[in-house]
Amino acid sequence: MVVKIRLARRGKKKDPRYRVVVQDERMPRDGRFLEWIGRYDPMQDPPLIDIDEEKAKHWLGKGAKPTVTVRSILKKKGIDS
Repeated sequence: MVVKIRLARRGKKKDPRYRVVVQDERMPRDGRFLEWIGRYDPMQDPPLIDIDEEKAKHWLGKGAKPTVTVRSILKKKGIDS
């Protein structure tokens, strides 16, 4: 099982909000996930980034691979991937 850290879309049409989730890569984007580790709202100024650092480091330590977008979000929060 390959585990990814990626975004799951929430919110209304033309008002996206995302959850940062740990998920099996075979699951659909908004499907079942293992753990919810944060949220991301790109519509705010500045964009809201709220990540639980302990959980993110825990999953990265276990070998979870962040997507390109999540990797840049983690980098902005100072969490090395």
